[in-house]
Amino acid sequence: MADHIPPQAHRAFDIKIDGNPFVFHDPIVTGDQILQKAKLFPTDEHLLFQELVDGQLEEIRPDESVDLQREGREQFITFKSDRSFRFVLDGRKFEWGLPFITGLQLKRLAGVDPQSYGVWLAQQVGDDRLIGNTEKVDLQGNGTERFFTGIDTTTEGAGAAVLPPEDREYLTSQAIAFEEHIEGTTKAVVLKAWSLPERRFDAGTADILILLPPAYPDCAPDMFYLTPWVRLVTNQRYPNAADQPHMFAGKRWQRWSRHNSAWRAGIDGIWTMLRRIERALEIAA
Repeated sequence: MADHIPPQAHRAFDIKIDGNPFVFHDPIVTGDQILQKAKLFPTDEHLLFQELVDGQLEEIRPDESVDLQREGREQFITFKSDRSFRFVLDGRKFEWGLPFITGLQLKRLAGVDPQSYGVWLAQQVGDDRLIGNTEKVDLQGNGTERFFTGIDTTTEGAGAAVLPPEDREYLTSQAIAFEEHIEGTTKAVVLKAWSLPERRFDAGTADILILLPPAYPDCAPDMFYLTPWVRLVTNQRYPNAADQPHMFAGKRWQRWSRHNSAWRAGIDGIWTMLRRIERALEIAA
């Protein structure tokens, strides 16, 4: 009787290394074996990254095992380098094997159309910087560089993409109607027909304006603004610190002066701001 041969012994595991196809017959391989398969010698002078399903890159050590049986884990990228560089793109963390990256490479990692989308480098001070397709960004500076993509348009007003994708996905998943705006250098999101606490104000719904700081989401939005203006039902006056106007997009908004010093970069997002707004409306006096 012939010896039983495990089914996986006959399987071929197709992978791509730097876009080139290779085949393994062992489902478990090491990073060093992958580099050897691609004939990248000496292997200790190369970095190996695996492309994850969500587009992120995960560094694979030479002695680290990789299971090729897992779906969506067949793409690998290599760099001839002795270190990796980290950055954040559209809220996702990436590792890169070169000290610089181009605008086109960032768009490809983000999975967006290079022709219709732009990519920006978030700045702590001043306007975010638009990165050209062939422009190289130095990743060797202090701190982690943060990039975000959006429809590349010079048209001001509603319709421009200003929110990080995870913020946009959250609002959509919660069936919250919203508009994204750019007015001059100011970016903002407007929550449409937001339901106000029952029997608390002289209006049942209002549009809510949230101005986004240049370094958002690393930095917190500060105040928020309502239209129409609302008064407390109990005494028909404006709530405390909510009696000053702010002009935006041709409208005169009611400014709610509420500040936040507990924002967590990399954790908080539009969902955090919504909870702050809900709480401020609930306790308004």
